[in-house]
Amino acid sequence: MKFRIKAILISTVVTLSACFAIVQTSCNADKCKTIICANRGVCNNGVCTCPSGYEGTNCETINRKRFTGNWNVFEKGSTSLAKQYQISIVDGESINYVNITNFYNLFTKPVKAYVDGDRLIIPNQTIQGKIIFGDGNIYSNLTYGQYGGITMRYIVQDSATLVKDDYGYETAIDFSDASAWNK
Repeated sequence: MKFRIKAILISTVVTLSACFAIVQTSCNADKCKTIICANRGVCNNGVCTCPSGYEGTNCETINRKRFTGNWNVFEKGSTSLAKQYQISIVDGESINYVNITNFYNLFTKPVKAYVDGDRLIIPNQTIQGKIIFGDGNIYSNLTYGQYGGITMRYIVQDSATLVKDDYGYETAIDFSDASAWNK
């Protein structure tokens, strides 16, 4: 009788252990088994981690594409009058970079910038005797739709006279307003 109870207990423990192992294994299924991440993205726990320059559920979208195209600029600098003009943003030399043509409604050479998420960053550079730097954020709005606006804050400084024309970059100092770019 004792042998029979002992055998039943052992069988029960082994059966329950096997069931637990099967349930545990099925609950921890590989969440990345059916996920394909594009552009060298890596799946981690069912979510793609995208390399720099790419975004989207499966890293299928080039981030800078949100910024490329023609933009209408409305701005008034700290030392210049209000003006409206068009610029174009085109692909740059690598996946994160873009070139801005007709920047400041003056430059004949493109201004180089790079994209970091929702930000457009203009690193310090000198073009046609002017020092340029700044950054902006892209956003969606009701009038222009998804990615229809960029709020840019930048400075254009004459390298000879050091006179700055500020567009919201140093707003706390000179009370200037950011430049508005709309598609």
